[in-house]
Amino acid sequence: MNKAFDSISIKIASPEQIKDSAKQTSCRRRNPSDTADGPFICPEKGTCNCGEVKKAETINYRSFRPEPEGLFCEAIFGPQKDWECNCGKYKRIKHKGVICDRCGVEVTQQRVRRERLGYIQLAAPVSHIWYFKGIPSRIGTFCELSSRQVELVLYFDAFIVVEVTDPDCPLEPRQVITEIEYLEYSNKYRGGFRAGTGAEVIREILGSIDLEAERKRLAQMLEETTSQQKKLKVAKQLKQIAEFAAVGQRPEWMILDVIPVIPPDLRPLVPLEGGRFATSDLNDLYRRVINRNNRLRKLIQLRSPEVILRNEKRMLQEAVDAFFDNGRHGRRVTGPGNRPLKSLADVLKGKIGRFRQNLLGKRVDYSGRSVIVVGPELGLHQCGIPKRMAVELFKPFIIERLQAHNHAQTIKRAKHFAEHVDADSPVWDVVEEVIADHPVLLNRPPTLHRLGIQAFLPVLVEGKSIRIPPLVCKAFNADFDGDQMAVHVPLTVEAQAEAKMLMLSSHNILKPSHGDPVVVPELDMVLGPSFLTKTLPGHTQDAEDLHAAYAAKDPAAFEALQDKPWYHRRYTRPEEVIAAHVAGQLKLHDSLQLFCEKTQGGKTAEPILTTVGRVIFNEVLPDELDWEDQASAQHIRFFNAEAGGRELSALIDRCFNHPELGTRVTTEVLEKIQKLAFEYATLSGISPGIIDYLTPENRNALVNDAQAQIDALFEGASATESEESENEQIRIWIDAMDKIEEEMFDTLPRLGTALVERGDPRKVHPHVDATGSELHDKAVEGFSPVHIMADSGARARKNPFMQISAFIGLKAKQDGDILIPPIGTSTQRQDDQLPNYFCSYREGLDVIDYFNSTYGSRKGLVDTAMKTAASGYLTRKLVDVAQDVRVTAEDCGTLNSIQKFSTAGGDLAFKINGRVAGEDIIH
Repeated sequence: MNKAFDSISIKIASPEQIKDSAKQTSCRRRNPSDTADGPFICPEKGTCNCGEVKKAETINYRSFRPEPEGLFCEAIFGPQKDWECNCGKYKRIKHKGVICDRCGVEVTQQRVRRERLGYIQLAAPVSHIWYFKGIPSRIGTFCELSSRQVELVLYFDAFIVVEVTDPDCPLEPRQVITEIEYLEYSNKYRGGFRAGTGAEVIREILGSIDLEAERKRLAQMLEETTSQQKKLKVAKQLKQIAEFAAVGQRPEWMILDVIPVIPPDLRPLVPLEGGRFATSDLNDLYRRVINRNNRLRKLIQLRSPEVILRNEKRMLQEAVDAFFDNGRHGRRVTGPGNRPLKSLADVLKGKIGRFRQNLLGKRVDYSGRSVIVVGPELGLHQCGIPKRMAVELFKPFIIERLQAHNHAQTIKRAKHFAEHVDADSPVWDVVEEVIADHPVLLNRPPTLHRLGIQAFLPVLVEGKSIRIPPLVCKAFNADFDGDQMAVHVPLTVEAQAEAKMLMLSSHNILKPSHGDPVVVPELDMVLGPSFLTKTLPGHTQDAEDLHAAYAAKDPAAFEALQDKPWYHRRYTRPEEVIAAHVAGQLKLHDSLQLFCEKTQGGKTAEPILTTVGRVIFNEVLPDELDWEDQASAQHIRFFNAEAGGRELSALIDRCFNHPELGTRVTTEVLEKIQKLAFEYATLSGISPGIIDYLTPENRNALVNDAQAQIDALFEGASATESEESENEQIRIWIDAMDKIEEEMFDTLPRLGTALVERGDPRKVHPHVDATGSELHDKAVEGFSPVHIMADSGARARKNPFMQISAFIGLKAKQDGDILIPPIGTSTQRQDDQLPNYFCSYREGLDVIDYFNSTYGSRKGLVDTAMKTAASGYLTRKLVDVAQDVRVTAEDCGTLNSIQKFSTAGGDLAFKINGRVAGEDIIH
């Protein structure tokens, strides 16, 4: 049991193998000193019943010792106490290996009760439910019967013909007949055929199968048959027979007359307070089997009528079915409180089964789990751990420190301090000392990639929630709608050093799969910089005019600019701009001229046109980075552009890869941008209302035009042509959606102007700058909340904005097919409104709109369930095949390769980044 192994293979065990595995450790005439690896040979040639569990009792209610020949028998499964037999004749290790002549218990260690097996000898054979109830039915395949027919025979509801000796009898071997038909044929053809019912007759049929002869017969049939359906059926039979023959298994072993009894410590009986016991459900299921088996054996000895015996055999079959897989056939066996009992299959399978819970997904001591909340005050390398959780996680270290500081003289006293903490306890000072520079690991399941587990330095926080910095949410795929994360404490010095050097979140800025930054601002952290660095209408043209004036060196060009508000705002240092803004002389989006530092050093010959917000944003950027000014084409140490999501990601990438900056500076920049972003996202007051979702004026005309094209496409078309035109129909709708989206986002920047042009009577809400004063008396172009959110990348996709304000679009069904709008819906509503199939969420849904939208909602739910399970299964398979792989060479030299192509709008460099060239690249 303690041997190491790389893999295991599972196959059906014969009755003799089941008995021998039990007798190997329970036969009274065995020699415990034999350590041969070969199969156990019973000295009595298998005639003894050593290892057989005969009683349904578990423990004696007086002595609390296992009952002999019961489910916890010490003679079968080993002693309950180390080096002590049941009767007490032999005690201590000096009697190691002795089998007591009184009680039959071997003197050995108690842990063998996790390893030794027993068995139950059944009074009548029963079927293994996995082999007749599975898909396909293994027993049905061998007997050439359907699963339903096998079930009728096994549960004594039908008879199966074994052989026919009378040539006049119309019955055929393996034909299933009802009991009434059996009685009629028995009276008519006495002795002309033989039929039976139950597992015994199925075992007889399976035992008569010659696997090699059957394999040859099926192979010949497969070659001769022309029916595809029959070929498929024969191929399944042939595959199953070949698998049995390859490993030396017999089909009759699928019918059981011996059931193994698993070790008792894997189905424990635990004493509780008050003299009661908690037991594994397997013990209750074993007891049902033993009680029914003993009752059947007694009825057979009493020569009871066949009707009674059949009923008892059926009940025994149901008890064995419930033990192997409760609920697979018939009603589930329940325990107290009507709770279904956990069968052997339930113990093994699924997420909480023996393999995935205890062997693959091991549990870790000194770990915790809680809901996560945002902690914007934390550094990138920090996480907030609740105080009570920290005391439990770091308990060994706290106990050691309490003793070192003489707060407690013994470990027991120190443990009492740690478990009974109040506000004035010295434990809190010790906790602060212990967690200093001691990293913890945070894991958000499912862990689909390496960044799903990262190290952080803990900070004590109030409450019961774990706090994480918002910048790491993308790596963990986490949000704050109830997600939970697990905390693990590395105990050894080596583990702590590895966590700090390799797993600290500030060291994992790039994503391993493609090398792009994964720690980048998103959502609110994009909204703030985007609003901060936006410009008023006409700023770009003013910047070009300023550069043209300096390039021409013509006084007349400068005179033309003197009327501009920004012309007389000229500054040489960013500090001057910020001071003027704080004093109220400049508003956040006011344009101004600024002399910047050139890349080569020194001030620029001409100023650039920028804004107060951009000056503030540049205060958090490192001086080593430089950019090219779009208007003047000067290389300057100043970022003079709008900072949206793409720009911020590129900025972090440049900072990380800069030879003079690296990880530490990049982390500092990220933390500064995060703080600045939240501050100005709050001060911006961006909050979209229904007025901000503007419907394009040409929306109805574009949809009507698309519908008219489709009606013309299908007019007079045949059924075949209609099917071929479905793709064309989808293409027309996609083109219409693209045009509507383009027009909507062309209109959004000038929301206020558009509303005024339409004569919209609703009040256009003002936007305010960071100082709280009004930016304009009506909405300014480019400052629509929806436009800022969509254009900056704060929301990754623009489609939801279009669904709200313009057009819901096409829906997808559960199977992935596009739900195409019905033909002939181009009849318009009154006042040239939209066809009655199309609308937006702002306008509301009518009955058919709502019904059709349920397709897309249903597909989302189905995809969530299916893809989650598929990705989890794929991860387990990848771990299984790759956990022992060691990558020792960058290029293994294989001749196998895959091709990557540059597509329209695609970047080939992005696709090949991190890969090894399959052939030499000749430039």
